[in-house]
Amino acid sequence: MNRILVSACLIGHPVRYNGVSVECHHPILQKWLAEGRVVPVCPEVAGGMPNARLPAEIAGGHGGVAVWQDNARVIDSSKKDITAEFVAGARLAAKLAIENGIRVAILKEGSPSCGVNYTYDGTFSHRRISAAGVTAEYLRRSGIQIFSETQIDEANLVLDRLDGESSGESSK
Repeated sequence: MNRILVSACLIGHPVRYNGVSVECHHPILQKWLAEGRVVPVCPEVAGGMPNARLPAEIAGGHGGVAVWQDNARVIDSSKKDITAEFVAGARLAAKLAIENGIRVAILKEGSPSCGVNYTYDGTFSHRRISAAGVTAEYLRRSGIQIFSETQIDEANLVLDRLDGESSGESSK
């Protein structure tokens, strides 16, 4: 049975910038939790940020890809550069995934770390851009398929396929 990396805030851990969670009650996620498949991670906390912190956005570029190209920085709302913490957290999330043989992740949409399909433009004006966050981009580059909490059904199809491949390999 394949495990799945999940943003800790989606399963009730109060690790978001505002010190709360955004628990996802999707039945498939609840099933994965009951099966012991879920490996939780908060890349921002793993990278050294406190549970409650100032909001952050990626400034000067187009999401996480620009951070990895050294063309953008992650800043908090006081304009403090916190790129190093985000990069460290992304690397730790990927290490955790690799150590657990994880090939699928469910991440919190919109987050400067975990956003899969969008993040914010770095102006703190609530403008979305179509770009992945720092961790999402790093996981993708590491060969892990990433999905947001709105794409759990799609992730489940991939996980079912991977489970089928695993069981087929073990019976040979």
